[in-house]
Amino acid sequence: MDKKKELVVIGAGPAGMAAALAAYEKGIRDILILERDGELGGILNQCIHNGFGLHTFKEELTGPEYAARYADRIREKQIPSLFHTMVTAVRSGNPCTVTAMNKEMGLFQVKAEAVVLAMGCRERPRGAMNIPGFRPAGIYSAGTAQRYVNIEGRMPGKEVVVLGSGDIGLIMARRMTLQGAKVKLVAEIMPYSGGLRRNIVQCLDDYGIPLMLSHTVTKIHGKDRVEGVTLSEVDEHLNPIPGSEKLISCDTVLLSCGLIPENELTLDAGAVMDEVTQGPIVNDRLETTERGIFACGNVLHVHDLVDNVSKEAQQAGAYAAEYIRNKKNEWGKPLRPPIPQKTKCTLPRGRDMGSQLICIGCPVGCLITAKKERDGSLKITGNTCKKGEDYARNEMTAPVRMVTSFIRLEGEDGKVVPVKTAREIPKGCIRACMEEICRTVVKGPVKIGDVLIANTADTGVDVVATGNTGLGGREYGQIYHGA
Repeated sequence: MDKKKELVVIGAGPAGMAAALAAYEKGIRDILILERDGELGGILNQCIHNGFGLHTFKEELTGPEYAARYADRIREKQIPSLFHTMVTAVRSGNPCTVTAMNKEMGLFQVKAEAVVLAMGCRERPRGAMNIPGFRPAGIYSAGTAQRYVNIEGRMPGKEVVVLGSGDIGLIMARRMTLQGAKVKLVAEIMPYSGGLRRNIVQCLDDYGIPLMLSHTVTKIHGKDRVEGVTLSEVDEHLNPIPGSEKLISCDTVLLSCGLIPENELTLDAGAVMDEVTQGPIVNDRLETTERGIFACGNVLHVHDLVDNVSKEAQQAGAYAAEYIRNKKNEWGKPLRPPIPQKTKCTLPRGRDMGSQLICIGCPVGCLITAKKERDGSLKITGNTCKKGEDYARNEMTAPVRMVTSFIRLEGEDGKVVPVKTAREIPKGCIRACMEEICRTVVKGPVKIGDVLIANTADTGVDVVATGNTGLGGREYGQIYHGA
């Protein structure tokens, strides 16, 4: 492998792929992507639910489908990617130096004219929350549980309590329910949810999962395996209220309590950090205080939508290309990336909202009122687009949902392929659809769009693959699409 590159991108998730492609479009051809996992796509590969791509592609995709759109372009442009490779250090200079290692090549260095940091973020661990108790089996971050279920086809437990109402926690409450577990409740210490309103509806309300606002877990019981939790109400200062404790039996606790930018490399490189975003300070070209090192995506600040990650990463890739072409530019003025102020997810009182509906058509989650007129027609107000009106009409007459899950591969030792219904099906058919999905086993290889179950649950809707699998493994240290 040539140890000199024009541009090195660290991370092959949505940010890394978008940055590499943008640099390529600006004329940079000598690019190398370094990825610690075994394939392109990053965290999106385990996010098999739908809801991605509404802004970027003007259609609703699952995580693997969204990632595949960019991965296909990476392969088409023949941009090299080095997998199972851990970057251990980045140093600015002329050129920059990236130190990395993998099983095949050992420890090695790559010289680069510029570097784009796109390592993403990680979940806040249990230790940051100071929950009393032993360290029994059965405590997982929501993202770890998501990988076990959606990638490895393994269930973490049967009776679940979710702590924190972030979007990953809400989505995993639904996933665990669909896969046969009993989700006792989702506890949220704040008086409002940390997730999108649409996820409250389609992940909790649809399955009757209680959302306990102003509540938190104050103790985890069990020594070898989780046996239960103590749930306590909190006051306006977020302190547990004595006498409000309730013992909830469970064998699994999922933690969904926030995300932190993955910035060990950034810190070690010497970049000045922003205390608010917990990412590096960058200028108006997304360049860190270390010359030639750029940052984008969740490593810069945690984004709500992957579409925004891709948009920002495209800018970083383009600016990195500009820097490579003209290094005489002075460092621009510092710029804190515009962080969208997340609306506090407050809900109408009570779980039975009557004529009030929360639209699940997009992340906005409009609060819509639908009332029946005397002539039988529906009067719909509160929606901001036609999609909201259509959703309200369906919800009042014949509610439908898209189902996402996975199907096991025959003879592949637990390997699975992500799937979805080709379009929405009646809500009343979800259970029957899931039962059919769970008992189905298919032979690989499978590619996106393959029909794996025809006319699932007699709905007239097929179940199709949303990921590629069984197409051959990757080797440590192998560079794809050119060396």
